[in-house]
Amino acid sequence: MMKLKVSLITLSLLVSAGLGSNAMAADGAELYKTKTCWSCHGKDANTPIMPVYPKLAGQNADYAFNQMKDIKSGARSNGQTAAMKGVMGLVSEAEMRVIADWLATQ
Repeated sequence: MMKLKVSLITLSLLVSAGLGSNAMAADGAELYKTKTCWSCHGKDANTPIMPVYPKLAGQNADYAFNQMKDIKSGARSNGQTAAMKGVMGLVSEAEMRVIADWLATQ
């Protein structure tokens, strides 16, 4: 019984730290693709399908992460965020961080 409690506590801590999430196993490029970011922002994150959509390649990671969080929560609701809100509902915070970190390297 004690081993089970310790295992559950350890698992809980790993998940809380993001170490147990699927986002840690996938890289940002793969998440960018599977979460369909590329379909509007371009496969290279630098050639959006419409001029009003932002180029994401090279964006500051913290800025991109915060924008994604704000769009998901509704704190940001200007511009093209209506289209993004539905997509961001499918992306966890851990995945947002991985995507944002990857975008910053592009």
